[in-house]
Amino acid sequence: MAAIPVFAAAAAAAIFIVFLGGLVVGAESQLIAYNTTHRIVPDKINVHLVPHSHDDVGWLKTVDQYYFGGNNSIRGACVQNVLDSVISALLDDKNRKFIYVEMAFFQRWWRRQTNSTKIKVKELVQSGQLEFINGGMCMHDEATPHYIDLIDQTTLGHRFLKDEFGQIPRVGWQIDPFGHSAVQAYLLGAELGFDSLFFARIDYQDRAKRLRDKTLEVVWRGSKSLGSSSQIFTGIFPRHYDPPDGFTFEINDVSPPIQDDPLLFDYNVQERVNDFVAAAMAQANVTRTNHIMWCMGTDFRYQYANSWFRQMDKFIHYVNQDGRVNALYSTPSIYTDVKYAANEKWPLKSDDFFPYADKPNAYWTGYFTSRPALKGYVRMLSGYHLAARQLEYFKGRSSSGPNTDALADALAIAQHHDAVSGTERQHVANDYALRMSIGYMEAEKLVASSLAFLAETRSSTGIGNPVTAFQQCPLLNISYCPPSEAALSDGKSLVVVVYNPLGWRRDETIRIPVLTAKLVVKDSEGREIESQLLPVSNSTLRIRDHSVKAYLGKIPTETVKYWVAFSASVPPLGFSTYIIETAKQTGATSTFSTVFTSEGSENKTIAVGQGNLKLLYSADEGKLIRYVNSRNLVTASTEQSYSYYSGYAGTDKDPQASGAYVFRPNGTIPIKSQSQAQLTIIQGPLLDEVHQQLSPWISQVTRVYKGKEHAEVEFSIGPIPVDDGIGKEIITQITTTMKTNGTFYTDSNGRDFIERIRDFRKDWDLEVNQPVAGNYYPINLGIYMQDESTELSVLVDRSLGGSSLVDGQIELMLHRRLLHDDVRGVGEVLNETVCVTICEGLTIQGKFYLRIDHIGEGAKWRRTVGQELYSPLLLAFAEEDGNNWMDSHVPSFSGIDPSYSLPDNVAVITLQELENGKVLLRLAHLYESEEDKDYSVMSSVELKRLFPNKMINKVTEMSLSGNQERTEMEKKRLVWKVDPSSAAEEGKVVQRGGAVDPEKLVVELAPMEIRTFVIDFDYLRMFDA
Repeated sequence: MAAIPVFAAAAAAAIFIVFLGGLVVGAESQLIAYNTTHRIVPDKINVHLVPHSHDDVGWLKTVDQYYFGGNNSIRGACVQNVLDSVISALLDDKNRKFIYVEMAFFQRWWRRQTNSTKIKVKELVQSGQLEFINGGMCMHDEATPHYIDLIDQTTLGHRFLKDEFGQIPRVGWQIDPFGHSAVQAYLLGAELGFDSLFFARIDYQDRAKRLRDKTLEVVWRGSKSLGSSSQIFTGIFPRHYDPPDGFTFEINDVSPPIQDDPLLFDYNVQERVNDFVAAAMAQANVTRTNHIMWCMGTDFRYQYANSWFRQMDKFIHYVNQDGRVNALYSTPSIYTDVKYAANEKWPLKSDDFFPYADKPNAYWTGYFTSRPALKGYVRMLSGYHLAARQLEYFKGRSSSGPNTDALADALAIAQHHDAVSGTERQHVANDYALRMSIGYMEAEKLVASSLAFLAETRSSTGIGNPVTAFQQCPLLNISYCPPSEAALSDGKSLVVVVYNPLGWRRDETIRIPVLTAKLVVKDSEGREIESQLLPVSNSTLRIRDHSVKAYLGKIPTETVKYWVAFSASVPPLGFSTYIIETAKQTGATSTFSTVFTSEGSENKTIAVGQGNLKLLYSADEGKLIRYVNSRNLVTASTEQSYSYYSGYAGTDKDPQASGAYVFRPNGTIPIKSQSQAQLTIIQGPLLDEVHQQLSPWISQVTRVYKGKEHAEVEFSIGPIPVDDGIGKEIITQITTTMKTNGTFYTDSNGRDFIERIRDFRKDWDLEVNQPVAGNYYPINLGIYMQDESTELSVLVDRSLGGSSLVDGQIELMLHRRLLHDDVRGVGEVLNETVCVTICEGLTIQGKFYLRIDHIGEGAKWRRTVGQELYSPLLLAFAEEDGNNWMDSHVPSFSGIDPSYSLPDNVAVITLQELENGKVLLRLAHLYESEEDKDYSVMSSVELKRLFPNKMINKVTEMSLSGNQERTEMEKKRLVWKVDPSSAAEEGKVVQRGGAVDPEKLVVELAPMEIRTFVIDFDYLRMFDA
């Protein structure tokens, strides 16, 4: 072997030393006690490390599969492992911290823990090592839920935390929803007692400007009406809700860990400290004050928690030894307190953060409509849940009988941002629907038993009659109602009990499918009332037969021929009873509707409507042409049509397709019938209908009720054809000649209306890349537009997306069926099908409602009818043999003082008996300040008349979720300073209802105020039937 030159050996040795990263000869490997002591250093950048795991309550897997680790071929995620591992890691070091958000998962875990584990976990919570943030059952979506559902799901989680841990969350953590609503800021933030709110997703253009201007942290004032009294400090992460690049430490992550053993290769302490300091300084440069937050975690992390905590221990130890910045274990609460202590004046934010785009051609506005059947089911069951809880209270909550708990749980997780949003996989959507169905069946029993209890007369001993067998018809929307078919076909009478969950009397037309025409309807007094028979359309029968077979596994035994319609008058928080019976040979019967077609009409213009409202149709063109109200003299040229957007499929250069999340249209195609569109007009004393078959897969029925001044449009869309290889997004357009100047208004989760201006954002100069998708907004209640003289309002029956892309026109997206994934993680195309003998695309049946008013007069209709749409009349059916029903039952009932009704601007949104026997009451003012000249005023509710025959012992006002007294919440509230240059309305006086006098017991409500009370009665179950 040749000798190695001396200089070569020396060079090799030098290289060897460098390779070892500065190995010192004679160094020893020994235990290092990492110093992770919590400390804030005033004159340094403080890096708050917030360990967290973002755990979706269903998305690619069902909620239970995510919990126990099932179906791991889709994704290796097991929340049970996360919680087991995190608790163990926290117990190892008292300085470590962790935050947890989703109570649906934590409840599942908590139920199966030993008492000794529970004691240890409670100690971790008390010490602040484990902190519950947000605290709802899920991290709810912010675009597609109704505000009542948001309140309910949050209340469920908060109640669990208060009962088990005595904890009251104080920080909102909405890190993943795809845009953020004004209602989230003020209602699901400040009104819960939260001091701050944090999230990640905002429009990429908005984020870029905020990074430049150092305005990622703001004071958000979401409500014009409640103003500064309901504002919240809001932090937007400079990137996503994960750590900076190079600092993720799950087992399979690629970030370099700190290697600090001098006897091992790849020693890198200084290198990694330098990386940490560089990342910290970069974030500090876009953040006000010397405090920054790092989200140490992302989706379903900490399944092996030590892999994270070991590295964070090291970083805190070595970074603080280095001294350039200070690192510490922290939580959003700690971070909020130091931001508040900085005494900074923060920029002011108003309105909301919709729509959201993460790239130029990627507006996340498709999910506003995705899975419209699921959205409709959630909304229907939400209103049903509200009514069922009222009836549960009137009867008295039972620990053994049926209750509303299962429905409450199912609805709570359905508010998750990958549930009602429609962005989950199909098997997960099925799971949400199944849970809600199970909950409904339990609540249905509760409703039936409660109505039977309330309807039955009682002897002086208080013993009621045998329980009446009430049935309900959840498929009434597709004309399937077995009770109405069976009773009348057997020669018996049909008893219809109509319950009204609202606090004011309602007069509405009820429609029930029947087999026979010879009928008469009687009211609670036994008087015959006017009724009308309408033929059931062919499209309704097709949907009925197909859907019953698909969902119930059977074909209806009878073919219904008619709807019988009659007008019902129902007292507040009460019911009325109606009897439908076979008419006597010589007696009066229901009035047959007149039926004719536009082809057979002698007039070129056909007027539809028996009352003040007339819709005028062109017989030649087969379409709506004019809206006329003879009472208020509003008349307007009005048309309604359907079109579809072709879903963009993506290309090699630009792969962004339209999908479950993203709306990216590729041209608009009007939907016109192949031949002349024929109208079928059905007219009668109570309502008129116009039936249109607009294409082989789109039909609609427009109804005008005699006593109403709005039009109801019931549409059936589907199966959407895709055999041409093109996905389609179906829209309807209502077109007028109004000059609306690019401006329209959409609601925020059913509460405040927010001004929208086409191709404009208040917070930055918008670069328009998608002129259609970029102008779409979520609609839960309605949308309206106005000019100098009139306003057109449209209300909806479920959440969907909409816009005004052309002056004088409102556009709603009603259904979507797509053939490409939009590459946002779900990994599945939005192509919903229903399988009977073959699989075909999903057919949707839904409704929207429209009305035109003089300027400034539309709010009354939007608010009143909007509340009635959310809380429809609840129908229950029973059979009657003979004519003894009214003698043996209570024909009408109101749970409140019979001479009292709530003000027209107030709704009871919660009336619930709690497990401890107390009652949870929420009252909501329905109007914004300055929205209506009559109703945007302070209103009051008399509790003594709301609860007659009960002795009110104590009334305690609570936070919105009922987990703390309102007075205590207000004492603790942080008052943030606002930059005066951004606070135009700083001097505006905010109205709030005053304290409740314990003697008078009157609740005041200011515009947009929701007040929550726990009421303690002396004799809760004392009830005078």
